[in-house]
Amino acid sequence: MILEKYSFGLGDRFARQGKALLQAIIDAKNSGVSITPAWNKSHREHMITNTEPADVRVEADAAVKALGWNDSYYVDADHINLSNVDMFIGSSDFFTIDVADFIGGPADEKGITAFTDHCRKYLGSLTIPNTDRTLDITEEQIRAVARQFLSAVKKAGQIYRHIEAAKGPDNFVTEVSMDEADRPQTPLELFLILAAIADEGILAQTIAPKFTGRFNKGVDYVGDVDKFVEEFEQDLAVIDFAISEFSLPENLKLSIHSGSDKFSIYPSINKALKKFNAGLHIKTAGTTWLEELAALAVAGPDGLSTARQIYAKACSRFDELCAPYAAVVDIDKDKLPEPEVVDHWSGAEFASRLCHDQSSSDYNPHLRQLLHVAYKIAAEMGDDFLGALEKYRDIISPNVTENIYKRHIRPIFME
Repeated sequence: MILEKYSFGLGDRFARQGKALLQAIIDAKNSGVSITPAWNKSHREHMITNTEPADVRVEADAAVKALGWNDSYYVDADHINLSNVDMFIGSSDFFTIDVADFIGGPADEKGITAFTDHCRKYLGSLTIPNTDRTLDITEEQIRAVARQFLSAVKKAGQIYRHIEAAKGPDNFVTEVSMDEADRPQTPLELFLILAAIADEGILAQTIAPKFTGRFNKGVDYVGDVDKFVEEFEQDLAVIDFAISEFSLPENLKLSIHSGSDKFSIYPSINKALKKFNAGLHIKTAGTTWLEELAALAVAGPDGLSTARQIYAKACSRFDELCAPYAAVVDIDKDKLPEPEVVDHWSGAEFASRLCHDQSSSDYNPHLRQLLHVAYKIAAEMGDDFLGALEKYRDIISPNVTENIYKRHIRPIFME
């Protein structure tokens, strides 16, 4: 399988928006831009929503059939590791191998020495084509990168070979993910990580490094945009060079996780992709669930009641809900309204606080982040919540499509 140049990870917590999400991809195609959809859901999300990986395949296949989509599409086993990959083997054809937990793990000294000797030819000032920056590489730096990342790459290789044995070669797409690390990887580190990935025989088609700045869930990028742009462009150049240097797949490209709602960097990403004629995989998830919740709030009294209940319970279970996402949320409790206040909001007032409209004085990013991680509460409501999604589908689905197409696809790939 060869992943296309532009691909888009479609997250759908409750598997009710498959057609609405695919419609955004169709709208892009009708406007002249081909983007390949990949429905993604992690093991953690499955555990919270009491679903199975096969449910994602069912949703994707049903949407494709209903809308007559004849192009490629994928089902992504998102953020898997060796302990849970087997449950995804049968239904997935895209595997995001997450090895961030192994960064900095113990590495064999012989392996470090062998890797350093293999990369010795890059010592000195290495000029990367299509960039005005050089990578100054010393033996100490190579050893430091090996100590930091070699264990993680070898774990990725172990998982990759496990998938390959089960699926067969060329029957799946591989992404190597290191985005949930403690600090960003530099372009030099990315170059040497790709060397290690090649040494492991991993035919990675996307790689997800951790970028500078914060990619918090459901809200805009937090950080120095100019610094991000510089780093992003260097990474694109490094990947382009590494493909030929290490005989990696020709379509290898960057992947951005927690990519939803990062409006301030989308124009720069767009320009960089055009500048380097580069591909991109970008993953979105909770932005769809938040569109569902905002639409419920304005759909009718029972929908608003559901939204209020979820918020009240989220406030009372703040620590429990936020703990698994501590690295990707920044919530000031003092800026969260009391549930008693929210109980007096109209549906429009609830939605205006939740919807990601930075021009609105009502928008509350702290409330939005809390509700982003509160889908567990909706899952616990079971048929009451799922029934509401079905009842108000005609209101919810257009919002979902518009959010993905107008707020995400257009500024990243088209404008």
